[in-house]
Amino acid sequence: MVGAARASDRVYDTIREDILSGRLPSGTQLSEVELADRLGVSRTPLREALTRLAAEGLVDTSQGRTGVVPKVSPESVAELFELREALEVHAARLSARRGDPAVFTKLANEFADSRRILRDGDRSAYYGVVARFDQAIDDAVDNRSLSAALETARLHLVRARRIATDNPERLTQAAVEHGAICRAIADRDEALATSAMVVHLRASLATILATLKSRTDRRETR
Repeated sequence: MVGAARASDRVYDTIREDILSGRLPSGTQLSEVELADRLGVSRTPLREALTRLAAEGLVDTSQGRTGVVPKVSPESVAELFELREALEVHAARLSARRGDPAVFTKLANEFADSRRILRDGDRSAYYGVVARFDQAIDDAVDNRSLSAALETARLHLVRARRIATDNPERLTQAAVEHGAICRAIADRDEALATSAMVVHLRASLATILATLKSRTDRRETR
């Protein structure tokens, strides 16, 4: 039983990373036979892993027994950002009220420096700063339920965010926006922190939707 549980965890981690990284792109049919053979497991741990992924919204099982990697559509992205705005604006407000100003001042400086890093093409370092920002927000709000909801939203953001990675100008502007959020939190300015978060989220949404539309238009003109 323990061995099966470990196999299920390993399969879950592998498929999850493949989906988030894009190695299993949107629309991929997840054949149990092929996956079991590739991962060297039986159907039982594989199905347990796929059930967990379906519960997280990373696998769509609504069309039949074969799971499918859900598409990143304008509608799904818009829904995700509606959820993000509800959660992250409130988290920014609580962070300004409860957070350590020194932590967010340091992050503001890191985001300022990350603009140079992005010009050098080092996106992984930038996303490292973003991860520290997310953790600082979680620590500041000190609310396990809110942090769990934020974690779920951020999970799906990974797939949506990949769409904007070919837009270096947007990433540089996002660093500026993150810096503004951090400075407002450090100043304990709840109103400015929430408005800065709204500006950031809506700019990010607009970029992703525009990129999706551009890709659709290119496919239609081929």
